[in-house]
Amino acid sequence: MNVLLIEDDLNLVDALSRMLAARGFQVVCCADGAEALVMARRRPFDVALLDLTLPGMDGLDWLQHLRDERSRLPVLVMTARSAVEDRVLGLNSGADDYLTKPFDIDELTARLKALVRRSQGVEEFRCGELRLDLDSGQVYRGALPLEVSGRELSLLKALMMHPGKAVAKDDLLQTVFGDGGQTGPDAIEVLVHRLRKRLQGAHVNLVTLRGVGYFLMDDALVER
Repeated sequence: MNVLLIEDDLNLVDALSRMLAARGFQVVCCADGAEALVMARRRPFDVALLDLTLPGMDGLDWLQHLRDERSRLPVLVMTARSAVEDRVLGLNSGADDYLTKPFDIDELTARLKALVRRSQGVEEFRCGELRLDLDSGQVYRGALPLEVSGRELSLLKALMMHPGKAVAKDDLLQTVFGDGGQTGPDAIEVLVHRLRKRLQGAHVNLVTLRGVGYFLMDDALVER
């Protein structure tokens, strides 16, 4: 899952990024509200984790702008503001959930996954013989976990969570390799080549759309 983490406390950003990454999330961080709004418009995140006190744009204003643009991006607000009025204001401004600092990382993880499930109306994604379990973050082929590397798994999950839709190469590069900017675009092509070999016999087709991106197609749909 791709998470947009909007928080200006760099120590908290570092800790959350590491803990969420260890639990299978791909995290993009932004410390400025205005910049985060631009990122949310440009990239297909699955969920946003939002602090309310931000430079550039207050968190509540950020939410209002997002909802005014009819964005359906699920947003979990995390804040030290614990009063009932603050919670009501956050939810009325367009937040989907509200968590008061300090919080338990496992509770945060569960809530993020629940928001994504709720937003997509599914508990799991299927394609051919593949099944992506959103709770575990694991992809199964039949009853057994698919044997792939961590980066191959990140690529496959990004494709499975957007069934029938092409995912841009730049978005996949960001999801799989992060913000380092040290990885060339050819890295995705190499990874796609390796993943296609892993998927042989799974009744799926990893399709390249030149100049657009990649998508995963169920072989059964091709045969119709």
